[in-house]
Amino acid sequence: MTPRIVIRDETDADAIAIGEVTAAAFMSLAISNHTEQFIIEALRAAGALSVSLVAEMDGRVVGHIAFSPVTISDGTPGWYGLGPVSVLPDYQRQGIGNALIREGLSRLEGMNARGCCLVGHPNYYRRFGFENAPGLVVEGVPPEVFFALSFDGHIPRGAVTFHDAFKADGPADRP
Repeated sequence: MTPRIVIRDETDADAIAIGEVTAAAFMSLAISNHTEQFIIEALRAAGALSVSLVAEMDGRVVGHIAFSPVTISDGTPGWYGLGPVSVLPDYQRQGIGNALIREGLSRLEGMNARGCCLVGHPNYYRRFGFENAPGLVVEGVPPEVFFALSFDGHIPRGAVTFHDAFKADGPADRP
């Protein structure tokens, strides 16, 4: 029998496991700066985790996804950034990331969000409806890896700024 994946809101007790899952998921990824766990920690500390979900199997946290508000230079409100999304290496390619993304997007829509954007792999995120959005950019990010998904049919135009927590490069409690 295949273990059941439970997707649920993170709790305070999940913070350490989320950090471990995130670090492990990005450890061998060459394009990573290996700071994703610090980004989540900084988003949490800033109260900017609008949606933070864990995937649990047999009582163990095996995946996590974060959504946080973004600012768009044209003033369009209600947009969020997806990421990081992490799944323990031994549990990847089993639909856990897919389930986290779908549930997270559903939660955003339930909050009356207007849309979601991300920086990610072009061959992965299109399956969820994300598209490259001409006229919507992130400074320093190639347009082919920046994606947007509108929930209301309107794609803003301008520069997207992710939360300052995305600049985190170490533990929040370091001196």
